[in-house]
Amino acid sequence: MTTRIFAKALVGAGALALLGPLGPLTAGTAAASSAAEDGTARVMAAPYAVVPYETVNVRSGPARSYDKVGSVTAGQPRGAYCWTRGETISDHGYTNNVWVKLVEGYVSAVYLKGNEYGDLPASATC
Repeated sequence: MTTRIFAKALVGAGALALLGPLGPLTAGTAAASSAAEDGTARVMAAPYAVVPYETVNVRSGPARSYDKVGSVTAGQPRGAYCWTRGETISDHGYTNNVWVKLVEGYVSAVYLKGNEYGDLPASATC
């Protein structure tokens, strides 16, 4: 049986609450969860959460010319710190030069759910 954990960031309060089927979880509990729930721990490490709508490559910098350091599976929340301008990416009818800095590297905001900044505030620049 798989348990889903939903993350909700309370940015204004500067807190992150994780709600699972049994109520709030602590950071230690979430970090100790199975490898399938690794995304939850990564969300907790940063002030914002982003969600890619398709599997996306993570780069060491804000352009495709930077090394690929991993990938994020579609629908898997990831912690994000800020956004910056980088290489312009066009895909699925969208064009954007915004890259979001995750815990593990950078992803193009073209592949993230939300606004042009991957749902980060416009003021959250790197």
